[in-house]
Amino acid sequence: MKYSISGLIFSLVLSLAASGQNYPRNYFRNPLNIPLQLVGNFGELRTNHWHMGLDIRTQQRENLPVFAAAEGYVSRVVVEPGGFGQAIYITHPNGYTTLYAHMNAFYPVLSRYVYDQQYQLESWRVSLEIPKGKFPVKKGEYIGRSGNTGGSQGPHVHFEIRDAQSDKVLNPLLFGFPVADAVPPAVTRLAMYERNKSTYEQSPQLLALRRSGRDYVVPDIRVGTSQVSFAIGAVDRFSGFANPNGIYRARVSMDGNPVSEFILDRIDYNETRYMNAHIDYPYQKRGGAALQHLSPLPGAMGVPYAVHNGDGIIRLDDGERHDIVIDVWDANKNHTAIRFGIRKDQSLATTTPIQEEKFIPGHVNIFERDNFELFTTEKTMYDSVRLQYSESAGAAGAVSGAHTFLGPHIPVHDSVTVRIRPAIPLTAEQAARVIIRCTSGSRTYVQRARWHKGWLVATFRQFGTWQAFLDTEPATVNAPPTNLSRASSIRLTPVDNFKTIRSFRAELDGRWLRFSNDKGRTWVYHFDEKFPRGRHELKVTIEDEAGNVTVRTWQVTR
Repeated sequence: MKYSISGLIFSLVLSLAASGQNYPRNYFRNPLNIPLQLVGNFGELRTNHWHMGLDIRTQQRENLPVFAAAEGYVSRVVVEPGGFGQAIYITHPNGYTTLYAHMNAFYPVLSRYVYDQQYQLESWRVSLEIPKGKFPVKKGEYIGRSGNTGGSQGPHVHFEIRDAQSDKVLNPLLFGFPVADAVPPAVTRLAMYERNKSTYEQSPQLLALRRSGRDYVVPDIRVGTSQVSFAIGAVDRFSGFANPNGIYRARVSMDGNPVSEFILDRIDYNETRYMNAHIDYPYQKRGGAALQHLSPLPGAMGVPYAVHNGDGIIRLDDGERHDIVIDVWDANKNHTAIRFGIRKDQSLATTTPIQEEKFIPGHVNIFERDNFELFTTEKTMYDSVRLQYSESAGAAGAVSGAHTFLGPHIPVHDSVTVRIRPAIPLTAEQAARVIIRCTSGSRTYVQRARWHKGWLVATFRQFGTWQAFLDTEPATVNAPPTNLSRASSIRLTPVDNFKTIRSFRAELDGRWLRFSNDKGRTWVYHFDEKFPRGRHELKVTIEDEAGNVTVRTWQVTR
């Protein structure tokens, strides 16, 4: 076995960083007045992101009172159809900010302030930076009611703690909240990769795991390559609860020396999409379980990894047996380990694959064909991938062929720009009404095309199949009842042929009227003083992604 002083120092530094010992413990209280029970934790794997806080159970109920976790002042309020829904940010004197999301309502004084700002800005969707001291709060003071707004799939409170200066989101479980957790993480899968080639050009080699007490062992491994890495499928659970949560930390060591480690301690929202590089994305997209890489991919070295040897890959430069240990922790320091041996066996070596046209990380990649072009930025790719492209006839109504490039199993971090040459002549007026539709797996994305020197251009954040359509059909919308005397609200649902509504505006007698559209489809107005009794003109203006405008006017009586 081989050990080094630098390796021990590296391990000590990471252990101190992972302990959260500099975070104030018991400074923040439970934001609810019921026992703190979690359905989601920090670092849990979600679609295109790590979960960035705690999801607190509200006993399957809405409108529970929510309280400030500590003294401070309301510094920001967000209202949006997806994402956080209705959310409050409170900045505290100790340098942290707490966030409370998916709320149904803010406390009355703040609610009125937001309402007035929405009318001043003529927008229901707002992100309001609030001056310090305008809305001070004390620890335990009522700030609103819990709910299910925005991207929530059920009643709960999403709670975050952020560094107020950097806005990085911190793992709240490092702050001493009373969450019982004596259960060590469970490892369900162990996978190995040859790292002399892209992880996107291979399937993970799944290894047999066997329990040994609280830990796991694996039969010794022989490999034909000098470079390998590992990934694990692992979950954590809290005492008394069966729902799986994300793990906090995992490290791979060889012969007692740490090689690579990830710690889900602090993440910026600008970084959270790197989760797609943290997992074996192609394997999961094709129906496999989530496997978390212990060594970073070449296009994602920094988040959330710390590496000891430059790139975090295990190198086997001889034919000797080497000890591998994979340590896994939760935020409460419960620990699980996997132990096994590995050696290089030259007789298992495989031939180097023939080089083909590839996209590679860290570069601007360009793909050009007669009718289709695609460009990446330096930050688009996580690992190298062999290119796959085909062109076929477009669907009915399309003004271009259908261009398939790679597919939904290859993740995109930064944007990709596509250029499509139309199959039919377009006037300038027609070109201004063209959209490009991208189908990626079960999802569809639509962007308005820009016309540039005979090409239709748009930007996306996924690979898939693109084709261009001329869209001159405006959206439709249902008519409200003409007699609203007994109604408590008005509900309007715009319908577009490409299912994209860019903007919605309602006016009553020429003045903007606040309709909300939580979760993004139906716009709702609840009657208040802005809609007095009597006869009125209600006007709605809707614009779709292609720029087609619908204007409907009704005479209504309340």
